[in-house]
Amino acid sequence: MEGIININKPSGITSFDVIRVLRKVLKERRIGHTGTLDPLAEGVLVVCLGRATRLVQDIEGYSKVYTAGFELGYRTDTYDIEGKIVEESEKKETTRTELESVLKKFIGDIKQIPPMYSAIKIEGQKLYDLARKGIEVERKAREISINFIEIIEFDGRKGKIRCEVSKGTYIRSLIDDIGRELGTFATMTSLVRERVGESDIESSYTLEDIEKLHLEGKDDFLSSVEEFFQYPKIEIEDGKNFVLFQNGNTIRCNIADGRYRVYLENKFLGLANVNNNLLKGYKYF
Repeated sequence: MEGIININKPSGITSFDVIRVLRKVLKERRIGHTGTLDPLAEGVLVVCLGRATRLVQDIEGYSKVYTAGFELGYRTDTYDIEGKIVEESEKKETTRTELESVLKKFIGDIKQIPPMYSAIKIEGQKLYDLARKGIEVERKAREISINFIEIIEFDGRKGKIRCEVSKGTYIRSLIDDIGRELGTFATMTSLVRERVGESDIESSYTLEDIEKLHLEGKDDFLSSVEEFFQYPKIEIEDGKNFVLFQNGNTIRCNIADGRYRVYLENKFLGLANVNNNLLKGYKYF
């Protein structure tokens, strides 16, 4: 089985739990997800199967839209409600005006320090393994980008925000940083990933949907690589150009720079980059 699935992950299980269920249901070992969701989080988890697993890194780079709940006045060791409260602030509330003012400071290109409870490795050790042993290490700030942040609801202490962020952004850390900028603490209480690239939660499938469809002999939940990547199509000629493409060489062409789906006589061959009128494949199918 080969292709890409837009899954609606439920809260309470890990991203790898999703992979484990899919391997059992679909009888496919080569499965990889394109961006971890914590057990607390729910929503879009794009999963690649078979040869499509070679595209995991491409999809990981897409921007993501989240809705996150938060509460002011305390922080936990994990920055969310699943952790242990480690600090409390006398300041428990703020105004919507102050919150709006602070949120503006986080829009654009910023630097963010990842949380200790994360899968990032330092000297071969995952941070969350060290955190569970009570060890905290220095983490380098990473460059991220936030396209927008908007307030969905706010009562002075509890609220929800919606934001679009780049790869590598930790929403838990963002909320923690917002709390500190407000002169208090903030802890994430819920998280829904609404969109990854063009894959949105409205068009996602639950694990139950997938199992039911698969038992019925249907694969409506599965998108092919050429369906998923809606790059412009380009046809190459048989003969010399086909041999050049298949061997990883460049082909001269007069088209705009960008990414393309490459075909020969309407048969999908793979994905390519075009730069300065030179086309070169980077994934072959």
